[in-house]
Amino acid sequence: MINISTFSIVARDPETGELGVAVQSKFLAVGAAVPWAKAGVGAIATQALANLDYGELGLELLKKGYSPQKTLDSLLALDEGREDRQIGIVDAYGNSVTYTGKNCYDWAGGIAGENFACQGNILVGEETIKALKETFINSKDSLAKRLVQALDRAQNAGGDKRGRQSASLLVVKEKGSYGGYNDRYIDLRVDDHPEPIKELMRILDLHEMYFNRTAENEMLVVDEKTAVKIQKALKQLGYYNGDIDGNYNEDVKKSYEEFCHIENFEERICEGNIIDIKVLEFLLNKNSFPSKR
Repeated sequence: MINISTFSIVARDPETGELGVAVQSKFLAVGAAVPWAKAGVGAIATQALANLDYGELGLELLKKGYSPQKTLDSLLALDEGREDRQIGIVDAYGNSVTYTGKNCYDWAGGIAGENFACQGNILVGEETIKALKETFINSKDSLAKRLVQALDRAQNAGGDKRGRQSASLLVVKEKGSYGGYNDRYIDLRVDDHPEPIKELMRILDLHEMYFNRTAENEMLVVDEKTAVKIQKALKQLGYYNGDIDGNYNEDVKKSYEEFCHIENFEERICEGNIIDIKVLEFLLNKNSFPSKR
């Protein structure tokens, strides 16, 4: 068994149906053990002297229609080491439960409510769990942002008594993966870092930059002045060999799309004479391009 002393939150977004888990610990690669989630089913965090069967078997029970409480009861009944465990469960309907075995090291405990469950052990104090809850329920951002913000506030409220090492964020939704092949919408891990939550925030910002589709307020109509900037930047990077004439024609668009594909901005390619402002800023700020593949 793995002694994962940590704090975590499992949650559901009732508007999008997304389910997620965020966790931080003084433990190497915590994301490889604690978070489990399945779109349309539920999310589970298994920690303390962690029994990883709680994740896989717990999701199977939820899928069969068990409530979080019945799922928890069933898992505990099968486990002689139940008093060393800690677990949080949220199902696809927002029902939740959290459990802390009596042998978990102080401070240890949890809070569960509609659409969330927060839990932690070997914490500085209860304030960490309260911060997880209050931050989550009072935030109006995306589920991913709310979960990471909750981790950050919880860390500021005390966090793991032993310190920091790793953090993880898992969010699932139907066909949420790259290309829509599975439900793994966001799966980010900071395995060993002095500021794992801050690093997780930075990576989440990058994930949104690369994989979110262009929002309406991020769309820019390419005028002549902007077209000149695009042509100059693409020519400098070796994508475009035409004239610098401010004409956003098919050759320029093709060169721009090639740049987007190389830089992994496929989701932010817009139709016609529209361009993504964030990609434009990235293009203009890029000083060199080592090689095209």
